[in-house]
Amino acid sequence: MFIARQPIFNAQLEVYGYELLFRLNRQSTQFGGVSSQGATAMVITGLFESGLENLIEDKIAFINFDEIFIHSEAVELIKPDRMIVEMLEDIEVSDNLMERLTDIKAMGYCIALDDFAQTYQTYPLTPLADIIKYDIMITPLDTIAADVPTGLAQGKTLLAEKVETEDEFNQAKEMGFSLFQGYFFSKPRIAGRSIRATPTQIQYLKLMTEIHTDEPSFERLADLIEQDVTLTYRLLRLASFRAGSELISSIKFALSYIGLREFERWISILMIHELSKDKPTELIRISLIRTRFAESLAKRAGMFDQEHDAALMGLFSVLDAILDQPMEVVLAGITLPQSILAALINEQGSLQPIHELMLAYEKGDWAVVEAAAEALKIEDYCIYHDYREAINWAKNVIGNIA
Repeated sequence: MFIARQPIFNAQLEVYGYELLFRLNRQSTQFGGVSSQGATAMVITGLFESGLENLIEDKIAFINFDEIFIHSEAVELIKPDRMIVEMLEDIEVSDNLMERLTDIKAMGYCIALDDFAQTYQTYPLTPLADIIKYDIMITPLDTIAADVPTGLAQGKTLLAEKVETEDEFNQAKEMGFSLFQGYFFSKPRIAGRSIRATPTQIQYLKLMTEIHTDEPSFERLADLIEQDVTLTYRLLRLASFRAGSELISSIKFALSYIGLREFERWISILMIHELSKDKPTELIRISLIRTRFAESLAKRAGMFDQEHDAALMGLFSVLDAILDQPMEVVLAGITLPQSILAALINEQGSLQPIHELMLAYEKGDWAVVEAAAEALKIEDYCIYHDYREAINWAKNVIGNIA
C-alpha cells in the first residue's frame, strides 16, 4: 500500500489539512483514490489501525470517495473532525447517493466536491457541499469568476487546486478562495531577489566548508562554533543530552562525542531552519521528511556508503525555494559531495534514483514510484513504512529546533 500526502494551505500559508493520495497495490491504477470498494475500505482500515495522526499529525485529512465506497460503514472509522469526505468529479449522482451524503452530513462530516467543473446552480450535489475544489488547470480562474461570488454568498469554502505559481495564488485569494493546493509554495521566486546571508548563516556555511575539507579539524570547527553563543549552547545541550550523566567539558569534546557525520547533519538542519524563517513552515517540514526518507531509501537499496549523502540531498532539495534562486546558484556557496550536486542540479548520478523516487512518492506518481522501486530493488511495503516514519522524525526534529 502506498499513501502520500499533499498539503492544503489557508490564505496565510499555514497547513489546513492534507489530501491523501494512495494506491493499494500495483494493480490499482487510480490517482488519489481507487475504484474498488474493497480496496478503498482496506486503505481506510489501514489508516485507522496505524493511527491517522501518524500521517496527518494534528491536521485534517481530505480523502477521495466514489459512489460505491461512500456507502461503506468504513467511512465512520475516521471521526468527522479528522476527515473531509471528498467526492470524485466523475461520480454518478443518484437518489441513493444524495440520501447517503445527507446522512453523512448529519453525522458531522464535511463534504468537498473534487475538480468541480459542473454548472454551479443546477448540479444536484452543490447544496450538500461545504467545500468546492476548482482545478484551475481545468477551470481557469477567469472562467469561474461568476460562480465564485455565488458560492461565497452561500457560505461555501472555495479551494483552488493545481496552484503552481505565486501569481495564481494571489489571484485566487483576491477572488475569495480561502484554501489552496499545489506546488506554488515550493518553487523559487527568482526575479529580483539576491542572496543576503546573515552572520549566523555565514557561520553555518563556514562550518559546512570545514567539514568537507580533506582533513577536517575539530579545533577549527570549535573555533568557529564558539564565535556564536547560541550555536555553542545548542551544541553543548545536544551533546549533554546524548551523553547522559557523562560530563561534556568543551566544544571540542562535544564534537568528538557526536562525530563529524552527525554534526554535519545537525548543522545542516539548523542552517535550513535559519534560512527558511520567512517561508511557509511546510517547506522546512518537507525538507526534513525528505532527509529521513531519502536516507531510509538508500539503506533499503543497499547503498550503505551513501546513506549520509542521500540524507543531505533530501535536506537541501528545497534550498532553491527557500532562497528563491536556481539550485546551481544556491549550492555554489556550499561544499558538498559531487553525488549530491549531480542529483539536485543535473538530475544525474548515483543518488538520482533515490531523488526520483522521493519526489514521485510525494506527488503520488505511482507508476514512477513502482519503476524506481523495482530498479532499486526496494519492496513496496517498505516505502510507506519509511515515509510515515520520516514524517514522525521530522515532527520531532521541528519540535527540538523551533
